[in-house]
Amino acid sequence: MKERKLGDLTVSELGLGCMGMSEFYGTANEQEAIETIHRAIELGCYFLDTADMYGPFTNEQLVGKAIKDRRDKVVLATKFGNVRGEDGSFLGVNGKPEYVKKACEDSLRRLGVDHIDLYYQHRVDTTVPIEETWEAMAELVKEGKVRYLGISEAAPETIRRAHDVHPITAVQTEYSLWTRDPEEEILATVRELGIGFVAYSPLGRGFLTGQFKKPEDIPEGDFRRNNPRFQGENFYKNLELVERVTEIAKEKGCTPSQLALAWVLSQGDDIVPIPGTKHIKYLEENIKATEVELTESDLRRIDEAAPKGAAAGNRYPDMSTVNR
Repeated sequence: MKERKLGDLTVSELGLGCMGMSEFYGTANEQEAIETIHRAIELGCYFLDTADMYGPFTNEQLVGKAIKDRRDKVVLATKFGNVRGEDGSFLGVNGKPEYVKKACEDSLRRLGVDHIDLYYQHRVDTTVPIEETWEAMAELVKEGKVRYLGISEAAPETIRRAHDVHPITAVQTEYSLWTRDPEEEILATVRELGIGFVAYSPLGRGFLTGQFKKPEDIPEGDFRRNNPRFQGENFYKNLELVERVTEIAKEKGCTPSQLALAWVLSQGDDIVPIPGTKHIKYLEENIKATEVELTESDLRRIDEAAPKGAAAGNRYPDMSTVNR
């Protein structure tokens, strides 16, 4: 697999999102998840993405177990800021300096490592000046506990203010054929500042794979059942978008997933998608997307099939913590 640069950090051009291995998307199987991580590393997909809130807490432990004997073969990214209780309850967002330091120590312990390669502020705490949060994060770099810093779902002005305190290596935001919002301001901002861009949910939380034909196809207890884009009329409007993408994929001789990932990869060498999966067969399918070549004509057709703003419904039931 080829590599790309996020600021000064070199990573595989496709990463692996590990969140769904522990929570949110159906049932979890730890052994299968670990085998999927091992297979990803074998195939050169060594940029792993987790967060303390996934599980909660158990996803970091799982990733730590998977990389225990191959730490030097991966670039490890995790996050802090979304606070959850042991019972899984959501307790808000915390960017206080003392919390930053505690969260990092807890993540290092759960992961079983002595440093984190890329440490993200998962969500912005509007009750704490971003400069205070980032001064604490910069201290972690000085102490050698963290190599590079990132931020997720931040607005352009917030990105600039944080970057003034300590260089941001990567901004992580949802980006896919049905979430093209970053094209409005975020991508221009990060490119001006020399920051890399990490695209999470590049397959539209699985919707762009074409596996869902009706809302009932989503497993009971799955987070997506509460997501506006997977509900009612929105579901069927979005299904039309997927059908248009699927048609182009058939002509290209690839799957809808591969076309969707190839499209994200084609948007710039500074963009790294991190599709999540807990199954080896889907991992291998996703990695083959790096071999799909899209011509200018293909890109025009895809743009017509899935223009900016085409998706129906909000990205989250509560949009109050994103783009702050």
